[in-house]
Amino acid sequence: MTVNHTVLDHPLLRHKINLLRDRETRPVVFRALVREIAQLMAYEATRDLALADRAIETPMAPMTAQVLAEPQPVLVSILRAGNAMLDGLLDLIPTASVAHIGMYRDHDTLEAVEYSYNGPPDIAARKCLIVDPMLATANSSSAAIARLKEKGVRDMRLISILAAPEGLAKLADAHPDVSVLVGALDERLDENGYIVPGLGDAGDRAFDTPKS
Repeated sequence: MTVNHTVLDHPLLRHKINLLRDRETRPVVFRALVREIAQLMAYEATRDLALADRAIETPMAPMTAQVLAEPQPVLVSILRAGNAMLDGLLDLIPTASVAHIGMYRDHDTLEAVEYSYNGPPDIAARKCLIVDPMLATANSSSAAIARLKEKGVRDMRLISILAAPEGLAKLADAHPDVSVLVGALDERLDENGYIVPGLGDAGDRAFDTPKS
């Protein structure tokens, strides 16, 4: 089964992603790049947001303008790495609500373990844009999507900067109804479940918490 995914192809996106890959890129620059990449990807991710008519007056004349319809989308950050992307989307949609789903990867089993959930009470009635920089094993993303489905969410999209074929295949099996936007599709996963060539651990690099 092939997941409903789109790999975005834009020179600026490719350039910034490859700067992320460089092991010499410092955390402060890494975070800024992730924010910029999230903004670039958000243009495609929000292409189908609903609009509503509103009567306004310009300095010249009355007119009917189109603005984002209510309720506006919910931005869902899969902690902790998702927070590096979240600000980029909030720059573009500052009136969006935010949900957080805390997940960590068990380094022995590679399975996702949820430790926190917080979101708006009407999340089931709203479109959700989920941000997670790395779609590697897809265990965290798949578990987060399952959690949102438990809350009644049916309209959602995952935005990931990098993906591995294995992660896309797993997500296709678990959630074929969820579309995915990817900045770059890499070669494979290594034996530890990391994307190759990848960029390492996005959370560690963004928040300067390298493994000892």
